[in-house]
Order: sequence, then structure tokens, then C-alpha cells
Amino acid sequence: MSLLERARSGLRDLPSNAEWTVSQVLGSSRSVGAVSKARDQGRRFSEAVRDAVPSGEDSIQLRMKRAEDAAERAREAEERAAEAAQEAKECSDYAVDVSQRGHARVKEVNRDTQRQLEQRIKQAERDAEELVKQERLAAEEDAERQRQDVYEEVEEENDRAQGEAEEAKRWAESLVQEAHEAMLEARRLAEEAAEAAHLAAEDAQRHAQELARDADQQARQAEAQVSRAEQLRGQSKATARQTAADSGHVETNGDLQEYRKSDLMELASTIGIEGRTKMAKDELITAIQAASRASRSRSGA
Repeated sequence: MSLLERARSGLRDLPSNAEWTVSQVLGSSRSVGAVSKARDQGRRFSEAVRDAVPSGEDSIQLRMKRAEDAAERAREAEERAAEAAQEAKECSDYAVDVSQRGHARVKEVNRDTQRQLEQRIKQAERDAEELVKQERLAAEEDAERQRQDVYEEVEEENDRAQGEAEEAKRWAESLVQEAHEAMLEARRLAEEAAEAAHLAAEDAQRHAQELARDADQQARQAEAQVSRAEQLRGQSKATARQTAADSGHVETNGDLQEYRKSDLMELASTIGIEGRTKMAKDELITAIQAASRASRSRSGA
């Protein structure tokens, strides 16, 4: 798999958006497993991007670090969104429970007040019909006040629970949006890093090809130079032997100045001059001339 494909493969492992995670938390009992799965996918994405970056490229590593940080922020935002969604669900469940308890309490109050009403009516009937009417009205007024108090209390509790649930829902939605934006940013940074890695790999390949061509050209040049040096070396040896046989060719300093140092070294070696390897060119010329003069002197004697 190429460098770019590995980076893109890590991107495909990310969830499409954080709303998926929230829906899993709100609608299923497997929310913990969904969050864990999203976290594992984020880690696989980080590892895929980190493997896709060639070592030694500071700019690529910086982009990959940004992509990894953005992916980590996305995962954290996703976890916060999941927690907020879970809290919203708990608030909603609490609101439902409060409502149910309120209805149950209303029914209980209705039963109690009805029982009280019937008892008072019976008592009033025993006392007098007028008192029955008065007591009935009083009992009904009492019952209405109690029902109204309970209704108002239940309504207040319902409103408070509903408000808390709505606030938790808005908070969860804001976290969902934040997580979605963080994942988009992580995706963009990862794509930039992958593209930069691809370009760096292409540049490295082109540079390697250029170096290979240069090395091949230098090798051919070196072979030509070695061949030329071998030819010159053979010529220098022949020249040195001829010069040693005919010392008249090295009588003047101007003749030897035209020789290269390597040729002078060969000539000094043929003549048998000691310490020639440590001599400069001028010293070699002086030593060769001295040896030539000594050879002519011996020949004249």
C-alpha cells in the first residue's frame, strides 16, 4: 500500500460525524461499546497517519503532529458529546418519572379528597340538610384548592424538569457540532499531511535518480581519467628511463619545469634519488639536476 493510500485509509476509519455517536448513546443500550469503538477507530487513524510519514522530514512530522492533535481533540469532543447525550437522556428519564409521579399523586389526592367529601357529606346529612349543602360547598372548595395546589406543584416540577432536559439537549447538540467540526479539521490536516508526504516521496525519488545519473557520469569520467593516467604513467616511465640514459635532456631547469610532479617522481625513482616522496617539485628538480651533473662528471672522468 502506498504512503498516500495508508493515510487515506486512516481517514476512512473515522466516524462520519459525532451525531452518529450521540444517536447510539440516546437510542441504544450499547452506547459504551460505541464510544469505545470510536476511540479505537481514532487510534487506528493516528497509527495509520504516523506510519505514512517518512522519517527525517520535519515539515511532514509537524503536519502529522497537528493531524494527530486534531484527531485527539475530535475524540475528546466526541466523548464529551456522548457524555452530554447520556446526561440528556437521564434528565429526560427523570422528567418522565416526575410526570408519572405527579399524575399518581394527583390521582391519590383525588381519591383522598373524594373520600373526605363523601364522609363530610354523610356527616352533614345526619346533622341537617342545610348543613349538608354548606359542608358540600366547603368541601368542594377545599378539594378544588387542594387539587389546584397539587396541579401547580406538579406543573412547576414538570416545567423545571423539562427545562433541565432542554438545556442538556442544547448542550449535547453544541458538543456534537464541536466534535463534527474537529473531525473535519482533523480530516483536512491528515489529507494535507498525506499530500505533503506524497510530494516529499516524489522529490526524494527524483533526487535519487539525479544522484544516480551523476554517479554514473562521474564513474565514466573516473574510468576515462584512470585510463588516461595509465597511459601517461607508461609514457612517464619511458620518458624517465630515456632521461636517465641520456642526461643531456635534463641539463636546464626550464626543461624539468615542464614535467609534472608525478613525472619527476618517476624520473627520481629511476635515477635512485633517496627521500623523493617527501620532496616538493622544485626539490625534485634540484635533486635530478644534481644527479645528472654527477653522472656527467663520472662519464667525463
